[in-house]
Amino acid sequence: MSRICQLTGKKAMGGNKVSFSNHKTRRQFKVNLKHKRFFIPETGEWITLRVSTSALKNINKKGISACLKEAKEKGVLA
Repeated sequence: MSRICQLTGKKAMGGNKVSFSNHKTRRQFKVNLKHKRFFIPETGEWITLRVSTSALKNINKKGISACLKEAKEKGVLA
């Protein structure tokens, strides 16, 4: 399973590790993902998603139903 957020589509991105002597080597910035269960009141069922912590903040702010709707509109969630 790849490290991709199921709501936002965030995934690892590349960059440079820069040492004190300014020597640059390639590295990856990975996404902070969590497995989380959510209750959807409209359907009365639980779903398990692998979401980033930034997506969790959006869910707390907007609600799970609104976030799922946005993800479907963007085409991230099938």
